[in-house]
Amino acid sequence: MAEPEDAQPMQRPPNWTGFDAMTDDGLDRRARIQCLGEALQARGLHLAVAESCTGGLLAANLTERAGSSAWFEGGWVTYSNRAKQRDLAVPSSLFAEVGAVSGEVVTAMARGAIERADVDYAVAISGVAGPGGGSETKPVGTVWIAWGYRSPVDAEVTASGIVAFATRFRFPGDRQAVREATVDVALQGLCAHQGGKAWNEQVASEWSSAHWPAAALKWTED
Repeated sequence: MAEPEDAQPMQRPPNWTGFDAMTDDGLDRRARIQCLGEALQARGLHLAVAESCTGGLLAANLTERAGSSAWFEGGWVTYSNRAKQRDLAVPSSLFAEVGAVSGEVVTAMARGAIERADVDYAVAISGVAGPGGGSETKPVGTVWIAWGYRSPVDAEVTASGIVAFATRFRFPGDRQAVREATVDVALQGLCAHQGGKAWNEQVASEWSSAHWPAAALKWTED
């Protein structure tokens, strides 16, 4: 479908104001989840997750909050490549081309979660938590996180109306430290996205320098 002449490229999530507190670096995890849940519920939106190296840790934290079923739909722990293909429709060719720990795979996971759970938001995670399994190009601590959302604006000009971005991180510490850091950053990304933060290369660089060890970010639309 051709893009309307007055349509603007989608470079940021919907401009939802009033949730600036969600991006406060001083928030602890519980407070951030509370803000996230209140924001989603206030807008009638639902979230799903697709986890690999975190093994359900993100979902466990989200569901610690009573009443989270009002905005959290559920999720998948797709630890193996086969599970990612079977449950989230990740193309099998990606594993040979770029590997399971890649932006392409987590982006496909996020899209699959949105479509299969029929929700508005999803976050997907795949990484090398250690202590083994690392390589020269993907050392222990490498984690890719993708955030996706269903955009009513883009729905008119894209096949599915889903916009997703993926970011690579390198977290220090042992296996548990990597997993915990991943959960915190996944939550920060969701809150920033809902708070109207612009997402582009400049913002990625700024956040990386400030407090996120991000190495790359890219937008994808389907």
